[in-house]
Amino acid sequence: MRRKPEHQAGSSDPVNANKKRAERPADASARQSYSSILINLGKYLLLIVIIPPFLNYASLQREGQMLLPKDGQMVDVGLGQKLHLLCKGRGKPAVILDAPTGMSSDVWIHVQEKLSSLTKVCTYDRMGLGFSKRLMQNETTGTEKVWGASTTGRMVDDLHRLLQAAGIATPFMLVGSELGALNSRFYSHIHDAQVSDLVLIDPIPEDIFEEDQWKEYWYGKLLPSLQARQFSAATGLSRLLIILGAIEPLLKGENVSEEVIQRQKYLLSNPAHQSSAVDEHYFMNESVAQVGDITKFKPLSSRISVSMLTGDSFDEQMPQHLNQMVAEHQKRFLKESYPSANHVHIKGADRRMIYKKPSAISQHLWKLVSQRQAGPQSE
Repeated sequence: MRRKPEHQAGSSDPVNANKKRAERPADASARQSYSSILINLGKYLLLIVIIPPFLNYASLQREGQMLLPKDGQMVDVGLGQKLHLLCKGRGKPAVILDAPTGMSSDVWIHVQEKLSSLTKVCTYDRMGLGFSKRLMQNETTGTEKVWGASTTGRMVDDLHRLLQAAGIATPFMLVGSELGALNSRFYSHIHDAQVSDLVLIDPIPEDIFEEDQWKEYWYGKLLPSLQARQFSAATGLSRLLIILGAIEPLLKGENVSEEVIQRQKYLLSNPAHQSSAVDEHYFMNESVAQVGDITKFKPLSSRISVSMLTGDSFDEQMPQHLNQMVAEHQKRFLKESYPSANHVHIKGADRRMIYKKPSAISQHLWKLVSQRQAGPQSE
């Protein structure tokens, strides 16, 4: 009985073979189309990642020269460091304004403009903020061996060399807000012969960072938001959001010049400025510890008048229990550190009073300057 011949290897059904040959080009075409889509998508993503930071960097280089305040000056304070200083008006005592944590000197524009008709008023940018460039990591001033970068001790050393280099007459009046208040306190205790009056606007008490709830807010909520802003500036996203109107300058309104508004946009897009703002917040705990140590080591001279200005709350955007906590610590700190100080309450204000309630600050400073000018120190 004969067996049926087996199908020989290599043989195929002509119909199926033709069908497979027809499918192969279709599969290849689909794979090629899919690969093309991936490649194009990769190109677009690459453009998105590279182009905005590049354009932002190019714009920052141009704006850094154009937006430098015309009346300002870059002062060589020695040791490879230059700080931006802006003085207006004439007279004595000079008033030195130190900005809040992570902010440039522009926040003082209203106060400086008003008070400069009475006396000389100076603002400055701390290292890394505004137009005071930050030293590179391989550069050094030597002071970080004693005081870490972005801490009060280092800032006061910078300020002391700045005022000496600029030839600011002493004694002068020191006015500081938040971190600026810490700096002003530190300076007044160390260089008491150079200071006539100390004005603290919403100062941060040293022992506030002993509170777990405050540390959780500061390092768990506030700092991450600033780090996100820094990342946004570094990637060029901030500039895009400013163009789209999603981010607005801090200072705005009819009384704010277009030049100041453009400077605020420049700083929002500047990763170097935002990085320094993050560092000032990050090292705040160390700064308050430095001030606490120095005030115990060297009490304030009795001839320096002290006043503290606070609003209804420290920050109206903070939870109420945290505002109450800050207020209690501020009162206790003032009673223990400066018992003879004058505590002034600004109704309807918080820590933004510098640019939202500038007239209240100007009135208080005007009164203090007038009193000094009427006395023997004005001669």
